[in-house]
Amino acid sequence: MDLKQLSYFVAIVDHMSFSKAAQKLHISQPSLSNAIKSLENDIGFQILDRNTRNIELTEAGSILYGRAVHLLLEMDIVKKEMDEVKRIGSGDLQLGMIESVKHWIPKVILQYNEEFPDVRIKLTEVLSGNDVKNSLRNYKTHAIITNQFIQEEDIEAIPLYNEKLVLVLHENHHLTKFTNISLKNLADEPFIISSEGFQTREDVLKAFEKEGVIPTIKYEIERFETALSLVQENIGITLIPENYLQFSQRTTLVKRTIDTPELDRLVYLTYLKNRYVSPATHTFINKTKEYFK
Repeated sequence: MDLKQLSYFVAIVDHMSFSKAAQKLHISQPSLSNAIKSLENDIGFQILDRNTRNIELTEAGSILYGRAVHLLLEMDIVKKEMDEVKRIGSGDLQLGMIESVKHWIPKVILQYNEEFPDVRIKLTEVLSGNDVKNSLRNYKTHAIITNQFIQEEDIEAIPLYNEKLVLVLHENHHLTKFTNISLKNLADEPFIISSEGFQTREDVLKAFEKEGVIPTIKYEIERFETALSLVQENIGITLIPENYLQFSQRTTLVKRTIDTPELDRLVYLTYLKNRYVSPATHTFINKTKEYFK
């Protein structure tokens, strides 16, 4: 019994077809059949019940399938980690981030470059919770700075700092004349909100719900820059992270803070717990944590 035989077996079960599995594996169907027969001879049990119409797992096959999937996944992780060890010499650090970190991430990178000047850093936006988990688990990123609350056994999530969501209005909007603005004042305004799956959307809706307010959602966006463009035309209002506005050059926008703890949230540094961590990656993680101490 070897890994190739197990991968063939898993492919057949996943497709429930010898022909489709053979096509996927780029081998002939007779070769695939012979490999499964050899596997059955090795373990001494029939693992597939074949008939003219269907393929079904035997009891032994069902047990073997579960073990094989787990073993092949572990081998895939080993391969990725060995590839990563080989790539250390090329100096690649792949980081995921949310939009609002742009005010501080260059400062951390500046400190980081003092110790690893030859490392090539790739920065990508990773926004939704599922994207964070998939990106880390598929080894697309070494670490991600996110506002998503990730509670998974295989992912470490370290709180970095609190971030406030603030109201953004056009300077001619009637609410700019108010001394104090509450969420209730926003109920009938055309509201701009992040799309489904984004933590900012969940935070905003939770805050409205706590106040017993139903916002009038008019626009759904994926990027804060799009929200600001809409506000600039005075066709809606929005709540976005205060940090994102620090470098905004849009002079017609007005920021207002709404006094409610529901619009405060945490930003996290996340990475896989059991993944091999190179010295370059480990240093970036430590530099980021130290920056917020």
